[in-house]
Amino acid sequence: MEKMTSLKVNCWLQWLTVTLALLSKVPAMPVDVDRVCIAPSAAKYRLTFTGQWTQTAFPKHYPLYRPPAQWSPIIGEWADLIRVTHSSDYHIWQSNEYASNGVREFSERGEAWTLIKEVEAAGERIQSVYGLFSAPAVVGGTGQAITEFEVYARHSLLSFIVRIVPSPDWFVGIDSLNLCEGDNWIENISLDLYPYDAGTDSGFTFSSPNFETIPQDKITQITASFPSHPANSFYYPRLKHLPPIAKVSLTKIKNNQIFSLPIQPTQSNQIPSGNEIDRSLINTPLDCEVSVWSPWGLCKGQCGEKGVKHRTRYIHMHPANNGAACPPLEEKKLCIPDNCV
Repeated sequence: MEKMTSLKVNCWLQWLTVTLALLSKVPAMPVDVDRVCIAPSAAKYRLTFTGQWTQTAFPKHYPLYRPPAQWSPIIGEWADLIRVTHSSDYHIWQSNEYASNGVREFSERGEAWTLIKEVEAAGERIQSVYGLFSAPAVVGGTGQAITEFEVYARHSLLSFIVRIVPSPDWFVGIDSLNLCEGDNWIENISLDLYPYDAGTDSGFTFSSPNFETIPQDKITQITASFPSHPANSFYYPRLKHLPPIAKVSLTKIKNNQIFSLPIQPTQSNQIPSGNEIDRSLINTPLDCEVSVWSPWGLCKGQCGEKGVKHRTRYIHMHPANNGAACPPLEEKKLCIPDNCV
């Protein structure tokens, strides 16, 4: 009898769940209560992206020309900093997941058309995307790009992606930052940004030629020791952690403040100010890097006497910021002459 009663209760609960789902036209899915936003109204935010990519913080292979260090230049009429406010069932990108074709094209070439179409299609298909916005490029490794946007309780998650230029397929960004805490909007938040590899190009340096990754890898964060290859532009084995290469600050705009269009870059807002100046003074030590030794040369000398032979190596990377000095580039040792005269 108890089994029959329990079975009836379970059937009734299943029927109720399905009925409620049909009435609300929303799939019956588990909800993360901690992430539910019940803020009563919309919120407006100002986003400030600050590049901190300096030659002192990242001295290895720092690009000075063709092109110099910068952040995602504008391609045609599409914006370079792509930001989406959305709900939890859509992601522009996710760490440890495969990049979409749109993310591939944006991270490799700065072409945003496919990525924008993907976001628009997601909005039409699952109605989870509220808005797509842009911010101007930052011409140089340091500087700022500023824009404003609006979020609602149903669409309180913020994601964005900014391409590192030049690079094979590297970018910085945020995936699904919730700007809402229960019934309140976050007033201010600042986050350090670190480089990611889209997993679509196998280049090791900022200026590497195209080298498609086959099969495609997942998106991974680049660290001071990963990828663990000396040729990698972010490989600093003496560091436990890379310094942040950029920063994003979000500030809730008060109701009496004017909600304006994205701010275009100017000479003033491309110069770091305040705390950013301290970050720009980070000195990352870069140790000297040398090649392997060449083969030993011929042993030269007179017959009946010890001869001498030499081998050499050359400098791959000169030291910077008090990094370890270069070791000797030439060695010699005594030998028996091969063909004495």
